[in-house]
Amino acid sequence: MPILSPRIRNIVTGDDDGWGVQTRAQAMAREGREIILLTMGDHDFPTAKPIREACSAALATGRTGYGSIHGIAPLRKNIAKRGSAVHGFEVDPELVVVSMGGQAALFAATFAALDPGDEAIVIEPFYATYEQTIRAAGGVPVTVTTNADRGFQPDAEILRAAITPRTRMILCNSPNNPSGVIYTRETLEGIAALCIEHDLWLISDEVYHSQVYDGAHLSPASLPEMRERTFIVDSMSKSHAMTGWRSGWLICPNADAATCVMDLFLTSAYGVAPFIQLAMRAALAGGKGPEHEIAERYRYRRDRAVEALTASARLKVLPPEAAMYVLIDLRHFAPDAERFAYALLEETGVAVMPGGSFGASTEGHIRISLTAPEEKLIEACTLIAGFADTWGET
Repeated sequence: MPILSPRIRNIVTGDDDGWGVQTRAQAMAREGREIILLTMGDHDFPTAKPIREACSAALATGRTGYGSIHGIAPLRKNIAKRGSAVHGFEVDPELVVVSMGGQAALFAATFAALDPGDEAIVIEPFYATYEQTIRAAGGVPVTVTTNADRGFQPDAEILRAAITPRTRMILCNSPNNPSGVIYTRETLEGIAALCIEHDLWLISDEVYHSQVYDGAHLSPASLPEMRERTFIVDSMSKSHAMTGWRSGWLICPNADAATCVMDLFLTSAYGVAPFIQLAMRAALAGGKGPEHEIAERYRYRRDRAVEALTASARLKVLPPEAAMYVLIDLRHFAPDAERFAYALLEETGVAVMPGGSFGASTEGHIRISLTAPEEKLIEACTLIAGFADTWGET
């Protein structure tokens, strides 16, 4: 009997899951237990009505055929206009390839940058699929830790030590999930210098750039000599509450890369549905309004959540500079964060992500998502603070 390819079997390893708490929480909810789920970065409110109406209108007029693999020209022009303002350089619409969410854009960029066996440096803490995506493309992920006590800013010398003759790319995420940290100019210049010195690709995941509360977003592609070696991953999932729409794109470094990415999509997704692309166009035509409203909602939730969590003197809360999560440091009293998370769930019904899900750098931490209605979020944070105060005393 034929056997499955080791390549597909090895995409997800035994160390990659990290979703055990959520799985247990969902089972408890099915059994009738009241659960407050703070694990996933999925909004608790719907996509804005004008975007949904644009999709409905496209469906009503029969825009249900194959979608453009490149992306319809008016949408790419809107993306390029937005991207030029956000990323700090003039984005050519021809270098924009519309994708089925940011994940498909990430996969395409990784596939473009790596040959089988090539190494890719992944900066911790990182989004859960990064290592899996690299392995899916045939690459070898090499994780590089950051220090919680230094604000999770990558150290250029530690990155340098991870580079070998097989290294072909660096993958970074700023604003960062799960930490909410924005990489400083100094940090990004250090990463850029290594890419230039060793002739590496950089994949820059910038999907949280619209949710910046403190400081400012800087795209590494805007730095000298970096535009021609940087793939930018972006999407509307977080910025416009469109997680289920699979509405993303990749800004490629040159025309050859864009053509090759389209070739990949030709053999896989075959383009995003036209009614979704028209909804995306309508969303971007609304200017910064929808993005700003969502960002302000999460800013408010961040502030209220931090206030409730810091009622416990035991919790070391890391107020995020950006994104829709709060990272909480338990190392000084509960270094086994996974054990803490399971116990928290069983006793209070609050589900959080253990920090180890995002790499070794966040062991001893938990991450909460701000994606619950305000009253439920405050209730959950109050329960977390109270539980922390009694941890180890019973």
